[in-house]
Amino acid sequence: MDLDRLAAVHLFPVRHHSPRSSATLRAYLDEVRPKAIFVEGPSDATSLLEALVDPKTVPPVAILGYRTDGEPASSLWPFAAYSPEYVAVKWAFEHGVRVELIDIPVGTTLAPFDGALVGHDDADDPGGHEREIDEDRGEQGEHGGHGEHADDGGAGDGGDGEPASAEGEQESIYAACARARGFRSFEEFWEASFEAPRYDPGPFREALLAYADLVRSDGDRLIHRARDAYMARSILERMGPDLAPHEVAAVLGAAHAAAFAARDVDPALEARLPAPIPCAVTLIPFSFPRLSEQLGYGAGNRAPQYYQRAHDAGGDFRRATLEVLIDFTEHLRLRGFMASLADTIEAFRLAVSLAELRGKAEPGLDEVREATIATMCRGDATHVDGFLWPAVIGRNVGRVGGGIGKNSLQEEFWREVRERRLPATDAPESFRLSLTNEVEVGTSVLLHRLRIAKIPYAAYAGTRAAGRGGAGARGQRRGQAASEVPPDELLRQLSETWEAQWTPATDVALVEKIVLGDTLEQVATRLLEEDLAACHTTGEAADVLLNAVLASSARAAASALDACDRFAAGDSDLPSLARACRAFAGLASFGSSRSLSSLGDGVIATMLEKTYARAVLRVHGGCTGSDEAVAPAKEALRTLHDVALSQPIVDRAAWFEAARALVDSDAVNPTASGLACGLLYLAQVIDDAEVARIVGLRLGSAAPPEAAASFLAGFLEVNALVLVKSRPVVEALDTFLGGIPPERFKDTLPVLRRAFAALGATERRYLLENVLASRKLGDKARAAQAVLLEKDREKLKEMSEDLSQAMDDLDDLL
Repeated sequence: MDLDRLAAVHLFPVRHHSPRSSATLRAYLDEVRPKAIFVEGPSDATSLLEALVDPKTVPPVAILGYRTDGEPASSLWPFAAYSPEYVAVKWAFEHGVRVELIDIPVGTTLAPFDGALVGHDDADDPGGHEREIDEDRGEQGEHGGHGEHADDGGAGDGGDGEPASAEGEQESIYAACARARGFRSFEEFWEASFEAPRYDPGPFREALLAYADLVRSDGDRLIHRARDAYMARSILERMGPDLAPHEVAAVLGAAHAAAFAARDVDPALEARLPAPIPCAVTLIPFSFPRLSEQLGYGAGNRAPQYYQRAHDAGGDFRRATLEVLIDFTEHLRLRGFMASLADTIEAFRLAVSLAELRGKAEPGLDEVREATIATMCRGDATHVDGFLWPAVIGRNVGRVGGGIGKNSLQEEFWREVRERRLPATDAPESFRLSLTNEVEVGTSVLLHRLRIAKIPYAAYAGTRAAGRGGAGARGQRRGQAASEVPPDELLRQLSETWEAQWTPATDVALVEKIVLGDTLEQVATRLLEEDLAACHTTGEAADVLLNAVLASSARAAASALDACDRFAAGDSDLPSLARACRAFAGLASFGSSRSLSSLGDGVIATMLEKTYARAVLRVHGGCTGSDEAVAPAKEALRTLHDVALSQPIVDRAAWFEAARALVDSDAVNPTASGLACGLLYLAQVIDDAEVARIVGLRLGSAAPPEAAASFLAGFLEVNALVLVKSRPVVEALDTFLGGIPPERFKDTLPVLRRAFAALGATERRYLLENVLASRKLGDKARAAQAVLLEKDREKLKEMSEDLSQAMDDLDDLL
């Protein structure tokens, strides 16, 4: 490898997403006029460069590399309008100059290297190991990271002999650079040293090479040195004998350029790179919020919109600062805060003064923030974080021109987004769908397909349920994820509220999921069938069925129906069978809104009848065991009760008979017996007198107090208000409590407390009234109620010893 020839190339070191790097690079290219430009980037993405600089393509955009062997993995190379790599490519196309990408291909980037991804971030960037210097103590503190594949490149770990912080950690080279220049953070050091000053190309290149050489002296990771070898060979091969070094420009991360300039490249290291795996590349939109967060990328860019303003102003950071302050003033005024043009001018003057005091050529983000806090916010930073940072980060979303093709999933997604007028910005927007409208039902189907396919776009935010009660009327908690909501609850809604937000991750997922199908329906069906293959119970298969209906996947729904029938024949698990009953009941009642004609109403009705009958037969066996063991069975009892009352096609009498058997059985868990008793009472299958008899028997002296208390706990779970309003029930309860032997009361008290925890203020008031009435306290009870409203217990105790005793008895429990 001819390293002398390589070092003679016009090496231009850059930092990703640096406006000053891009401005000086353009000036440098205008000066040297190369015949070929080689740019750091995945070599197999060179074919995308024409689309990258297409007039219809608007940055920010990103090269997306993704695996095509069925494994979900990808990596992104984002570009802003001021990214030096983008500027170099654009300059080449404007001047008819050959341009190519020369870094390791995507397949190598995504292949395992020493147990980790190779990655594509650069050694000269602080990545996730950037530090902020504490002014007061002179120590290091965390400043923030950059993305899921952020990489310190070996340069941020410190080396032998580096000074250690007070916490015992070695000081990074970035913190050392900032400290040596008197700055509080690396980003402040970078802005002051490289972004704000108006360098000529030559001095800028020399300064950045010197900085990169310093970073490299702190130690490079093996992977970066291996990439050096690959890129060095790529440049020399592409030059060939026809291009002289002075006719070539190489635009590289600063550390790589410094390695080439120093001839510090070991060709043997290229063999250490892993073999590439099957991959493909495409171009997708990106956004400023993602560029700021640095998803999957190591280069720092705290404020894309701020840097864009500086770039558009020809590198004038003073103008960018003034524009941001004007925007912030408008933010404050729109929200009712006192802010005037005079405040804006004062903040601008202070930002410039702070920059001068700190030895900076022009103000940066730190000066903008501090000046804003001191002037417009009167020392309060609260509104800065709420208003200023969105103004400097921005919400810009890029656009990819027609020169680059989208895969079929992307085409379908963007077509549906446009036609259905769904949100397409990188900011969350809420909207409601009316499921009585055929068009909006179609939108719901689309969003559920995306949900099932795990394509990040829309999050379920709430519903308004249809139905008359029971399971059908249980509402969805606002903000609860759709994955946490039972599918039958999603099915039986009059409306749905969603919160949608496009991010680059949306397009990444759409690209990755193409291996599962050519349409969103095919992808959702494939994943539902995989879920079905993993099912072992009727309830699990029923959930897949409901999701298939929500996604309008007839094939998956038919397979799930068959699986439900197959599992139910041998399923002895009561909760599973009841879960399936709930699903079939929901389909029977509300399925028509989801275009279920392909399933047929008769099929659903038959499955509901068969599964319900099997579940009822397993009621007794499912309610034996400890309180913890029967907790799922108790929910199953509620479900069967709801189905029995709401579905005329099922055998309601069979459920009532099974529930009554639970009430009369001493072999089942007492809480299940109490729950069944409460359900039958609410359904008016048993009347007050019968309830009083059952409760009296269960709470009688012959019953163990613990079992009686457990029966009571299950009884009160159903509807405490209805039960405590029944005087016979309360009398039986009062008799039971008074009859517990003192030596057993302590053991019974925890269960009693749990039972009475279900009582709210209204229920407690009715309970007290009935206790007082059952003890024949009459007028004193009515007086007690008035005193209770005054919340004056002392007056109550003075009124009657009997009344006081009744209150104390209840206090022990309530």
